Amino acid sequence: MTSWKCSQCGYMLEADIPPDECPSCKKRCEFLDNTCYTPDCSADGIDKRIG
Repeated sequence: MTSWKCSQCGYMLEADIPPDECPSCKKRCEFLDNTCYTPDCSADGIDKRIG
């Protein structure tokens, strides 16, 4: 499953596709894919360099 981060408030969620509206700030915003794809961040599965 993909990890997504709201570009407005930083809320993170796991879903196949991001929602149209952020569940936290209730705004239509861009969700950034912050899933870990490299071995250096595989422990927690989130790439902290994103966002």
